[in-house]
Amino acid sequence: MSLDTLAGRASHAVEVRHSRFLANAAPIASAAEAAAFVQEVSVPDATHNCWAWRLGQDYRSSDDGEPAGTAGRPILAAIDGQGFDRVVVVVTRWFGGIKLGAGGLVRAYGGAAAECLRLAPRQPLVETATVAVHVPFAEIALLHHLLAQFSALKLGEEFDAQGARVVLELPADAVADLKSRLRDATRDRARFDDEG
Repeated sequence: MSLDTLAGRASHAVEVRHSRFLANAAPIASAAEAAAFVQEVSVPDATHNCWAWRLGQDYRSSDDGEPAGTAGRPILAAIDGQGFDRVVVVVTRWFGGIKLGAGGLVRAYGGAAAECLRLAPRQPLVETATVAVHVPFAEIALLHHLLAQFSALKLGEEFDAQGARVVLELPADAVADLKSRLRDATRDRARFDDEG
């Protein structure tokens, strides 16, 4: 399954038995970004500011005073259930006078987070690879022409007496195709660093 991150920030509000829940979500690239977002959107005079984030294999969650397992874990489950990675979600609750019970809290926190993510603009996460290729001078223009076809970014280029060594970043699943096309087009004169 391919994962997505958020294309930008998102929020969603819901009321459950007079308690108000506000979910705020954002894309993140580090644990520090997640912590900064939690601090930024947490409301000091709210009853609870519960949160969760996932960044690859790393994840954290907090029930912020709610009964253990009734807020942070359901928020994390919503992130995972919606197929997101590199995302933080904070669900703020203002208590409305009616206790929801453990099951009600799980449904309210998880539901607010899931609906926020379901409505949010998604951005696919593409696994990338970095490769270095050496091509003769006569083939440099050809290499540059192929970059767009393979969604490749040029990270660096160094010249020597034989040609250019170009470092590229491209979708991991396109590397084999790029190597094959370059070998064919250059009559096997393109050399990738991992090939000796």
